[in-house]
Amino acid sequence: MEDEGAGWPIPTSIFLILFFLFVSKYVLKRQAKHRNLPPSPPALPVIGHLHLIKEPLHRSLHNLTEKYGHIFVLHLGTRNVLVVSSPSAVEECLSKNDITFANRPHTLAGKHLSYNHKSVGFASYGDHWRNLRRLITLELLSTNRLAMLARIREEEIQLLVKQLHEECKGHVSKVVDIRSRLLELSFNIMLRMISGKRYYGKDAVAEEGREFQFLMKEFVELQGSGNLNDFFPILQWIDFQGLEKRMVKLMNKVDSFFQKLLDEHRRNRNISAGKVRRNMSTLIDTMLDLQDKEPEFYTNETVKGVIMAMLVAGSETSATTLEWALSLLLNHPEAMNKTIVEIDSYVGQDHLLNELDTPKLKYLQNVITETLRLYPVAPLLVPHKSSKDCNVCGFDVPAGTMLLVNLWTLHRNAKWWAEPTRFEPERFEGGQGCDVLYNMIPFGIGRRACPGAALAKRVMGHALGALIQCFEWERIGDQEINMMEGVGLTMPKIEPLVALCRPRQSMIKVMSNI
Repeated sequence: MEDEGAGWPIPTSIFLILFFLFVSKYVLKRQAKHRNLPPSPPALPVIGHLHLIKEPLHRSLHNLTEKYGHIFVLHLGTRNVLVVSSPSAVEECLSKNDITFANRPHTLAGKHLSYNHKSVGFASYGDHWRNLRRLITLELLSTNRLAMLARIREEEIQLLVKQLHEECKGHVSKVVDIRSRLLELSFNIMLRMISGKRYYGKDAVAEEGREFQFLMKEFVELQGSGNLNDFFPILQWIDFQGLEKRMVKLMNKVDSFFQKLLDEHRRNRNISAGKVRRNMSTLIDTMLDLQDKEPEFYTNETVKGVIMAMLVAGSETSATTLEWALSLLLNHPEAMNKTIVEIDSYVGQDHLLNELDTPKLKYLQNVITETLRLYPVAPLLVPHKSSKDCNVCGFDVPAGTMLLVNLWTLHRNAKWWAEPTRFEPERFEGGQGCDVLYNMIPFGIGRRACPGAALAKRVMGHALGALIQCFEWERIGDQEINMMEGVGLTMPKIEPLVALCRPRQSMIKVMSNI
C-alpha cells in the first residue's frame, strides 16, 4: 500500500501542469478574440472565479453585483458566465438577442437527468424543442385545455381541505407539515393531468407514490447541485465527486417508473380502443397517439422526457411558492387578515372557493405576486447559452457564454422598487409596481419563458385561497417563521414550514359536505 501511494505525486503534478496549460490557453484565446468584455472580478489561474462562488448562488452573485454592476462576466473553469440583473440588460438578452440566448448549456444533469438534453427544459433551440413546446402548450396548457381540466384541480384542492378538516377533529389546533401537503397536492394535480392517476391520498397508489416522492427529492437535489465536472470537463474522466454515477443510478429508477406509466396506458388503450373521448384523454394518451403516427420523433425517450419535465416543473415550483406565500402571511398578520376579509366579502362562507372566484380576489393575487417578487421560484431562471457572438449593453459576449439572470437582485433593487425587501402586496394595487416590463419576470420572458405560468397562477390562487378561507393558521410560538433560502434549483425554504391549523367555525358545515 505504501509503495502504491508513493507513486502518486509525479503523475498528479503532470496532470495539474497539463490541465493548467489547457485552461490557460483556452481562456487567453477567448479573451484575445473579444476585447470589450463586460467587467469581471480578478481571477485565479485555472479555476477563474470559482473561489468567489458560495451557496446559495443567487446571494453570492448579488454580492458581486454590488461591486461590479448589473452586468459582469465570471470565468468558471472553462466556461464564461454572463450575469445580468437590470431591466435593460434583461431586455437586451431575452428580447433583442432572444434567439441567440435561446439555447441551453450542456451539463451532466442535462445528459443524465434529461434523456441526453431531449426534454423540453434542457433541449437546444430548434425543431425538436419547438415541437415539444407546441405539444405541451396545445395539449396541456392552452386556455381550453386548462378549462377542461379544471375539475381535476378542484377535486384535489377539495380533497386536501377535507383531509385537513378530518385530521383536526378532536384537536384545538393541529400541527401541519405544510411543505409535504403542498407537494402532494401539486404533484397529484400534475400527475392526474398527465396520466389520470394520483399517488397520494386514500384512493392513491400509496407505495408507488412514496417511492417516487423519494426519487423526485433526490432528482431536484442533483439538478440543483453544483457540479465541478461541468466547468472542468477533464474531471469527468474520473467522475469527480461521484455525481455522475449517482445521476445514472437515479435516472434508471426514474425511467423505469415512467416506463410503467406508458406500458399501463398502452394496455388500457388496447382494451378500450376507440372508446376514450378525445377531450377527456390525458397527455400520455395524446403522445401515444402521436407516437403511432410519427414513431421516429415521438420515441419512448421523448415521451418520457415530456412527462418528467412537466411533473418536476409543474409540481415543485407551485408548491414552493405556496409555502413561501403562507410563510409570509404568517409573519404579517395584517396581510393575512386583509386576505381573509377579501375572501369572506367576495366569496362568502356558503361554498368552498373555486377557480372562478380567484380573479375577483385582487389582494390574494397581489400576495402571490409579491411572493414571486421576493422569492422567485427559480432565482436565476434556467441557464441560457449564446449560440453566437453578440453584443449586450455595449459589451462583447462570445458564443458559448452561459447566461444567468439574477431575479433575486432584479426584484429587490431599490431603483425599481420602494422598500424592496419589505413584503407589501399593496404595491401592486391598481396595476402599480410592474410599469417597467423587465423589472419583474418570475416566469422568464422570451422564447424560453415558462409555458406553465397560467396553470401555476390558477393552482396557487385557488389552493392558497381555499386554505385561508377554511382554516385559521398560526405560527408555533411567538418567533417569526425563518425566511432564509435553502440550496436547490427552485430555492426551497431552508426550514420546511410547519404551522398550527384550526378549522374556521363558519366553514365547518361546508367542509363537512365536501
